[in-house]
Amino acid sequence: MTHSERYFALAAQISRELDHAAVERLALALAALRDSGGRLFCCGAGGSAANAAHCVNDFRKLCDLQAYSPTDNVAELTARVNDEGWETVFEQYLRVSRAGAGDALFLLSVGGGDRQRGISVGLIRAVDYARQHGLKVYGVVGRAGSHLATAGDEMIVVPAPEPTLVTPLAEAFQAVVWHALVSHPALAAHATTW
Repeated sequence: MTHSERYFALAAQISRELDHAAVERLALALAALRDSGGRLFCCGAGGSAANAAHCVNDFRKLCDLQAYSPTDNVAELTARVNDEGWETVFEQYLRVSRAGAGDALFLLSVGGGDRQRGISVGLIRAVDYARQHGLKVYGVVGRAGSHLATAGDEMIVVPAPEPTLVTPLAEAFQAVVWHALVSHPALAAHATTW
């Protein structure tokens, strides 16, 4: 079997094994968030930050949902990293935005964070802030049992049938899941052009 055949066979397997009911529940929760006037704060690091920017566009343009990504403001992001460190970037963005009950946090992460090992601590601290201030916590993560996978109200875990391909498959399925959400009849407010 070639790499391409194996990769797409794994993608098909993940599509079958993904928790479809959880995606449905998340679409309905996001529609309720929009209808109540709540805001969605999308956070991720690395490739997941790029995905957060893309999903913010889709939530805003296709769903009329107020959505924001802290990593889209490069000046604020780099000033905070320079002056305060990476670990507080998302937490401080939520604080300045006065995020609270009625808003939600949407996390995108491959590894799902580990406070003890210092992995994705910025995302973990964003969850801490969310819990302290009444935000719902949603997201798509690539590792079951990780901090973020177990800390949310509705977390979609991308099954990992091949450990060496966790990152590319988890990041690919972040996009698959949010595109399923923004095209869901309960959430979509506008059709795509194409």
